[in-house]
Amino acid sequence: MTNYKITGFPDSRIATIDVCDIGKQKHHITGLLEFDVTLSRMKIREYNKTHSEKISFNAWLISVVASTIKKYEAAASFLNGKNKLIIFDDVNVSIVVEKEIQGTKVPLPLIIEKAHEASVASITKQISEAKNKEFTDNEIVLQKKTEKYERIYYVLPGFLRRYFWKFILKRPRIAFTKMGNVAFTTVGMMGKVNGWFIPISVHPVCFGISSIIKKPCVVDDRIEIREILNMSILIDHDVIDGAPMARLISDLAKNIESGMNI
Repeated sequence: MTNYKITGFPDSRIATIDVCDIGKQKHHITGLLEFDVTLSRMKIREYNKTHSEKISFNAWLISVVASTIKKYEAAASFLNGKNKLIIFDDVNVSIVVEKEIQGTKVPLPLIIEKAHEASVASITKQISEAKNKEFTDNEIVLQKKTEKYERIYYVLPGFLRRYFWKFILKRPRIAFTKMGNVAFTTVGMMGKVNGWFIPISVHPVCFGISSIIKKPCVVDDRIEIREILNMSILIDHDVIDGAPMARLISDLAKNIESGMNI
């Protein structure tokens, strides 16, 4: 008989599965994009040489994404009923940071509020503080108490758990407060991958950041080795049409490749 082992299945994965089920029902249009970030990365390196507060590439990218989305607010809007949109003034970006709590790595959500107004240094600081924050015994105990109430969710049958997510998404004000209106995930930055990964999201717009790969590109009719960022984007076709989608992506490309906000 073949040997095997059985490991525990974290309760949090159940919620992830439910979000994926709901996310698959959204009418997202997927784009697979390449951006030349050679100039932008050079600007970041030069900035960090002359400033005591360093900035990170991901924080800068969040800033550019949020600034661009602000110009195309409908892309980050929520359906309200059948024929209305709720467009929030702010661009709140949802990311996940990984922390180690009592020897276990735990993904914790972080909302960068008003990311379109925040400086790159401020966003860098928020991410760093979230990663490095030490949990006190009281905070860990409070978290455990919260989990007792969350267990109600985990023991519910699947159709009731998914109804919970549908309930939230049909109430845009609650959804915006809990999860923001833009998702930003950087799984592809964990290693060198010459390609894209396509996330599943319940957000109106979601960005999947992959690796930065050196590739030969044509620049001013010359072939040069450039740093190319692979990125996927999901945009909810229910809230925005194809033409403004294309303009959004075109502006995003210009902003990323020019090193906006540095």
